[in-house]
Amino acid sequence: MTKLDESLLYQIYAIVSEIPEGKVATYGQIARLSGHDKNARLVGKALAVADYYGNFPCHRVVNHAGRLAPHFTNQRQLLVKEKVVFKENGYVDLNQSGIQT
Repeated sequence: MTKLDESLLYQIYAIVSEIPEGKVATYGQIARLSGHDKNARLVGKALAVADYYGNFPCHRVVNHAGRLAPHFTNQRQLLVKEKVVFKENGYVDLNQSGIQT
């Protein structure tokens, strides 16, 4: 099991900081880019404490289906402001607004 230390936190935050406005990435993509395949939950834990480490665009991270974080109350509002495309079911349309890795 991978330990969530400050080095890994900042590595994840650096990747999240590279997501362009109007686009989203998935937890799994960020895990893969950080060299921690199959550790999407670790990315979620890192993003949950991101406010303690700085200001990062965590609202641009969604699950593999495009679903928003359940307790991130203004995530949709922030993404709509950036013109992220949503499907009728309320999920982000990853084909139109997802980054390709």
